[in-house]
Amino acid sequence: MEVILKEDVANLGHRGDVVKVAEGYGRNFLLPRKLALQATATNKAVIEQMKASAARRSASEKVVAETLAAQLEPLTLSFTRKSGENGQLFGSVTSADIAHELEAKGFEVDRRKIQLLEPIKATGTTSVAIKLHREVTAHVKVAVAAENAVETEAAEAVTA
Repeated sequence: MEVILKEDVANLGHRGDVVKVAEGYGRNFLLPRKLALQATATNKAVIEQMKASAARRSASEKVVAETLAAQLEPLTLSFTRKSGENGQLFGSVTSADIAHELEAKGFEVDRRKIQLLEPIKATGTTSVAIKLHREVTAHVKVAVAAENAVETEAAEAVTA
């Protein structure tokens, strides 16, 4: 069975691709979930129009993503967390924390776009990738400081 994909499907193809699939997979999974259309002449013409509009939309989204990336690149996010003697945190900095901090600075970024393989569990500076578009990725510096070190510095500043 030949189908035209309406959405990106993992391990199968991208939107607008014409692919051959098993009859059952197409009829029982792809078509009912509206992930694909049967590959007929009229559907192919419709998909070509959809591809053209999607390309225009993607180009405009890419421009917006590039401007946002340019604004995010120089940004450094600071977090203070309780930590042990070796710089290990008693918790972590997650993508949700980073998204919340970006929102506080006026940037609307979905936490699922923040590509943090695992939460940050140590003090120091880390570069975190944010995938804004299929072709645009911004890198933001995340600085994590120990909470007790901040208190010590504040105490030294008061006594000095």
